[in-house]
Amino acid sequence: MLSRDLTWADEQGIDLALFPECYLQGHSYESALTRRRALSLDDPALNALIARCASGKTTAIIGLFERRGESIYNSAVVARAGRISGVYAKMHPIERGCTPGTDFPVWALGDWCFGINICSDLRYPYTAARLARKGAGLICNPLNLMLRPHKAEKWHRPAIESLRIGAKHTKCWVMSADVVGSNADGWVSYGSTAIVDPNGVVVAKAKAYSEDVLVFDLPDERLEANSVKKAAMIAT
Repeated sequence: MLSRDLTWADEQGIDLALFPECYLQGHSYESALTRRRALSLDDPALNALIARCASGKTTAIIGLFERRGESIYNSAVVARAGRISGVYAKMHPIERGCTPGTDFPVWALGDWCFGINICSDLRYPYTAARLARKGAGLICNPLNLMLRPHKAEKWHRPAIESLRIGAKHTKCWVMSADVVGSNADGWVSYGSTAIVDPNGVVVAKAKAYSEDVLVFDLPDERLEANSVKKAAMIAT
């Protein structure tokens, strides 16, 4: 699926593609499963996959469980031109056995600068504020709100509201990519894939409970007019 989606993004001229949390191996709250699935960033199989799937012009943000020595992180890698160019580790993991991250990296993309928060980081406004202070104009949020039905219903609207609050407080654009549908255990996700402008207005949102892709042209920050960077959020 990663190869298919990145091929499509490259063909569409997408500059930045955002994938959901733990997109690569699948999400889990169980420490034994996350440890078994986790990959180090120098893993040959991982780098071969990135080289094969991310060799076009599209920069991709891909969620995964990452191994660093004996520690496991819920991370998102930034892949460009077939290589991993950086990684963000979730500051506030709620997955058992995952270690909190410590760094707030930002990346340049043309005239834009972007950073990453992951899912439950949205509950802590300082995580977005740190990125804004480092120059980010865009904050990317991989999500995985596949939950038991009563929890999915409970958190769907607050997730969108958290995106709006983060945008208004930081004056940044905010975008998210969430999983959608149901799994074999009966858990569900309505999908909280969205794009929010710096005033907190939701300018685009994926269809509820449906696989979808949002494509949006971010405005030129210098000209405050025509768009120059095209971003895609994949809900899968």
